[in-house]
Amino acid sequence: MNYDDDAAKKWAEDAVKKNVDPLKAIQEGTVKGITELGEKYANKEIFLPELMVGANACIIATDILKAQIKAKKKEVKPLGKIVIGTVEGDIHFIGKNLVSVMLEASGFEVYDIGEDQPVESFIKKAKEVNADIVGASALITATRAEQEKIKKAMAKNGLEAKFIVGGAVVDGAWTERIGADGYANNLVEAVALAKRLTTT
Repeated sequence: MNYDDDAAKKWAEDAVKKNVDPLKAIQEGTVKGITELGEKYANKEIFLPELMVGANACIIATDILKAQIKAKKKEVKPLGKIVIGTVEGDIHFIGKNLVSVMLEASGFEVYDIGEDQPVESFIKKAKEVNADIVGASALITATRAEQEKIKKAMAKNGLEAKFIVGGAVVDGAWTERIGADGYANNLVEAVALAKRLTTT
């Protein structure tokens, strides 16, 4: 909450030294922290740079705790597995990258396949990791149709993962038209949507 990477690292290391259950530390520590920061951002109490610095501190602490869980041979169960990327013909990445960081900080296992990715890349990765959600970003009208192609390819390949879309050219009407399971206008909405789709 203080945007302090070093303090977050020390907190996690202290938790390990004191034999605090690392899974409990994640659930009641880092996840709660990033959730509160997300709410502050949604309420315009903090700005995007603060949110991202806080998310980075959260990831630093979480990685230390995850390593401890693996050392104890306990399985860390993520909230869900998400494959995310920018569609073919579109090289925009800032929004997609920020969403990836926020999802990871919130407890999801995120597989970011990058930008300018063909339909096949989304399908291949979703199959490979048994994704719960596939997310496709498009920021220009000319590439928006690629999202519909991904949705159709998922159905053709028997993928049961939820499909979400985002980007400047995406709205509710487009989401409904292509049969997507939802869309998000910002980082906080993206995390809330992912949580909703993986808990219902």
